[in-house]
Amino acid sequence: MKKKMTNYDYAYATLRDQILNGEIAADTKLTETMLAEKLNISRTPIRASIAKLEEEGLIKDKHVNIPTESDIRHIFQVRSILEGFSANYCADFISEESLAKLKQCIETARTGNKEEQLDANFLFHQTIVEETHNPEIVRIIDRMQSIIYLMRKTVTLQHRPHLIDEHEKIYQAIKAGDGALAEKLLQQHLEKDLAFSLDKISYFRENSQ
Repeated sequence: MKKKMTNYDYAYATLRDQILNGEIAADTKLTETMLAEKLNISRTPIRASIAKLEEEGLIKDKHVNIPTESDIRHIFQVRSILEGFSANYCADFISEESLAKLKQCIETARTGNKEEQLDANFLFHQTIVEETHNPEIVRIIDRMQSIIYLMRKTVTLQHRPHLIDEHEKIYQAIKAGDGALAEKLLQQHLEKDLAFSLDKISYFRENSQ
């Protein structure tokens, strides 16, 4: 049973999607009052949403900031290092419960509807990161969530070839305790996600730097 969406969840998801979809143009000034009226909710969740999006780099100085292709590549470099380490760590230390969760994510991704597939993709990667029990790694990854979401949505809904098969191989390497292989496979997986996404997202084709 999914938890009820709060006003903060609604405001954050709506603003994030509208920025990434281009519905709110780059450099648009955002004010709490204007957004509260537009979304018909109080200013408190709006304020929290803006703070989160500032942390994730989609808002700067109260203006919409669209990441460049260079920004995206830098984010994926960091993500590759941290998630690669996390997969390697998991090969030695992952709990049976989390290992089962990874397996379930793969099954859901193969058989679920679009929303379930998106959730399964997120949970697969997030489980590997959280299993390190390293709050600094989790915090850094959390600051990238808007961009990670954009890429996840692209590769999942536009059916990147072999996406789930790659998750399966990463899972099997972790299960077998082969940390070096798990790290290599996860980093290769992210490289393919990045290349596919940059090719599919028209903004980056038209505005690459």
